[in-house]
Amino acid sequence: MNYQLRRERLLQELEQDSAVILVGNTEKVRNKNITYNFRQDNDFYYLSGFSEPDAVAVLRPNSDQPFVLFNLPKDEAAEVSFGHRCGQKMAGELLGCDAAYDIAELEERLPALLEQRQHIYLSDEQDRFSHRIFDWLHQQRRSAKFDEAKIFRSLHSVLPFIHERRIVKDEDELGRIRKAVNASVEGHKTVMKTAAAGINEQQLTGAFFGKVSEFGCQDVGYPTIMASGNNAICLHYTENNDDLQDGQILLIDAGGDYQYYTADITRSFPVNGKFSDTQKAVYEVVLAALDNAIALVKPGTPWNQLYETAMSTLAQGLIDLGILQCSHQEAMEKELYKRYSVHKTGHWLGLDVHDVGRYKNDQEWKTLEPNMVFTIEPGLYFEANDESVAPEFRGMGIRIEDDILVTQDGHENLSAGAPRTIEEIEAWMAS
Repeated sequence: MNYQLRRERLLQELEQDSAVILVGNTEKVRNKNITYNFRQDNDFYYLSGFSEPDAVAVLRPNSDQPFVLFNLPKDEAAEVSFGHRCGQKMAGELLGCDAAYDIAELEERLPALLEQRQHIYLSDEQDRFSHRIFDWLHQQRRSAKFDEAKIFRSLHSVLPFIHERRIVKDEDELGRIRKAVNASVEGHKTVMKTAAAGINEQQLTGAFFGKVSEFGCQDVGYPTIMASGNNAICLHYTENNDDLQDGQILLIDAGGDYQYYTADITRSFPVNGKFSDTQKAVYEVVLAALDNAIALVKPGTPWNQLYETAMSTLAQGLIDLGILQCSHQEAMEKELYKRYSVHKTGHWLGLDVHDVGRYKNDQEWKTLEPNMVFTIEPGLYFEANDESVAPEFRGMGIRIEDDILVTQDGHENLSAGAPRTIEEIEAWMAS
């Protein structure tokens, strides 16, 4: 991956008398002396490719050392206990940084690196140095002699510049996303094969992770949602500890993480492998909403049209099911469908499952561009105690979600390989 090119493009957008301070993540304690699995800050990783904790990068346009890294030094005893460290020498070789120093030297060396630069851009999502940043900004003018030039610095966030670039993926990113999606497709197929009455949701959660691990995923991109029956009403249900029951719909929202990039796929299917007439009717409405929205995806389509099309389809479906007793126009004008479809229908996808970047430029919705990747995920949800619907609908949530790539002249459904039609699901579960 060309991290250097990304840094160069970023620095071209900034003032030539600027400096960027990127602060990486630190390890977090889980309990006692046990830490959570470490994951680098995604923006730091996007520009550096460096995945070790306790690192800071300083980027400077118009400099003979545009990329300076501060990271942990080599330490034989620490590495025996906790794993390999890159150190300073190897950082230069692997990352292409122009200089690398011990992180303990940051406070000492940073004033000189800021030079006479007036515009300081910061990314520090864990607020690791929020108590120090203004001291760094003001140190030069407060320590300068009365007849020396004083630099009055301003502080900005660098994240808007990074996040807008992250919306459109490069070829390396697309390759990683494809691998995450392909692994996740196999994970979803495994869960469909394994699901049966009496099996616990957690067993299926483990089965999904076991399968994506076979394809190189070392983690999932977000906590797996394995929601049977009424559990699917909770959009981010992660307790995953109920036994599946015959006649229920199981909603699985899960994506493997491949080298920092995640998939995000949702499938809903009957625990016993056969849709009832009511389940089939609801499923067909949700699938039609998804497919109608996907059909619009091509360069130039405004982002909001995907949601509006999906909601229009769901509204008509709710009328056809007898759940809404009104005209389609009234359902849309009063947004009556929102009682049963309570979320938006998509988001950018990449390093973050809800990836960064704006959906509007000022007041105008963004239009789709080649190499954007996002989800489309309509759903209908009927609570177990919702007396506004007939009993056969209650305690059922159906969401279907695919990962979509915008191509030069249309789109590609990256996750189409996970059974998604009623015929495909029933055939796969019966095979």
